[in-house]
Amino acid sequence: MVDPTGLAVDVTTGSGHQLRLDAGGDEGKRGGAGPKEALLAALAACTSMDVATILRKKRQKPTGYQIAVSSDSAPEHPKVFVRISVEHRVSGAVEPEALRRSIELSATRYCPVSAMLSASVTIEHRYRLQREGEQTRSELVVVTGPQ
Repeated sequence: MVDPTGLAVDVTTGSGHQLRLDAGGDEGKRGGAGPKEALLAALAACTSMDVATILRKKRQKPTGYQIAVSSDSAPEHPKVFVRISVEHRVSGAVEPEALRRSIELSATRYCPVSAMLSASVTIEHRYRLQREGEQTRSELVVVTGPQ
């Protein structure tokens, strides 16, 4: 259902879930995420679920996991994404190589959202790992994209 202004849409997915997308007004006054923002959220959700599942299979034990996604858009309409950065922020007893490989597998093999976006935009996949008693470790894992 589209609201009378045409700037907000209530969507029912094929599985019956509902969400509201809202492209109007100020950020604080919106009733939902903007469509591009929702696309980045879908990327974050897709890749984080992959990575968490792979880490579990590798018997890794993170105590914290956040994911941050940022982007740059073209200045002209349709203002498509020209670069996306995905950073997995993990803490706990996780081996760096296990985390690196989990992210690589998600980015290059398992996450369909990443695959679809990579057909048209460069995506940097990186991590920041904080293990107890150690300095934070950051690494660029892989860059995907149309190149």
